[in-house]
Amino acid sequence: MLRSVVFGVLSLVGWGVLAAEPHQPPNGNASIQNRSGSSEISITTTERLAGAIHSLTWDGKEFIDSHDHGRQLQSAASFDCALAKEYWAECFNPTEAGSRADGVGETSSSKLVQITAAGPELLTTTRMAFWLAPGERSFDRPALNDQVVSEHLVSKRVRIGYKKLDNVIDYEVTFTVPKNERHNYAQFEALTGYMPPEFNQFWKFRPTSGTLEELDDGPGEQEFPVVFATENGSHAMGIFSPAQPSRGYEKAGYGRFRFKAEKVVKWNCVFRERDRQGIGAGQRRFQMFVVVGKLGEVKKSLVTLIAEFDAGQR
Repeated sequence: MLRSVVFGVLSLVGWGVLAAEPHQPPNGNASIQNRSGSSEISITTTERLAGAIHSLTWDGKEFIDSHDHGRQLQSAASFDCALAKEYWAECFNPTEAGSRADGVGETSSSKLVQITAAGPELLTTTRMAFWLAPGERSFDRPALNDQVVSEHLVSKRVRIGYKKLDNVIDYEVTFTVPKNERHNYAQFEALTGYMPPEFNQFWKFRPTSGTLEELDDGPGEQEFPVVFATENGSHAMGIFSPAQPSRGYEKAGYGRFRFKAEKVVKWNCVFRERDRQGIGAGQRRFQMFVVVGKLGEVKKSLVTLIAEFDAGQR
């Protein structure tokens, strides 16, 4: 079933779709599916999360720990700004699914602008809320934003299945940075996945050898694609982007984190941009591939993806 809703005065954003701040926002509940092996991959978005991905299942297993408005399969960005002489995380932090104050509630401070779900493909555009509300603090640092909802847009195109790889999710994200802000540094968390704690085995994928090696808890980033798996390897999820690494950040890009007290694990794919003259407004687009299946299947698909994009660069 095709489901597409756009309201309001129209302008070009994201994927070339017509969208704008809606007079009456579209409903964020949608789902897409596609066959992968003996099961199917199913992805669900919700109104509660302004169209961010709440659930990804395969072979009877839930891969996403969707608790508050931060633990999803989602995108976010973080910036310095004219009010600060240095950068610190979360204090100017537009986030797709909503804000910290949204908690475990049923509404999001983010504003869904457009959503389409048809067969195996999902498209959304969201005006992101800041993670912190004005006056809130994180790590004893104050929020630098003066409003709850940002002017930053994030659009995503998510398609289950890539060429002959039915267990690969082609995931493109476009951030639109507004013209009326001044930043010298931008950190784009193009995608993060918060997963249940049973995905307790962390692996890094070595592109040159096509092998998986055990990865410690960090926490933090390193340069190799990461894979999280259950202890017996029956279910795994990996992340790879041919756009990695960011210039000047060649030893970073793929993060892993284990939050024992919160009973959740997290991976991310991060891009950075720094310019003393100020980073430009406009769009930043990143292509990524989320790989789902048994651990051996995930490794095999990563080998195929790496070979394709390496060949394209020669």
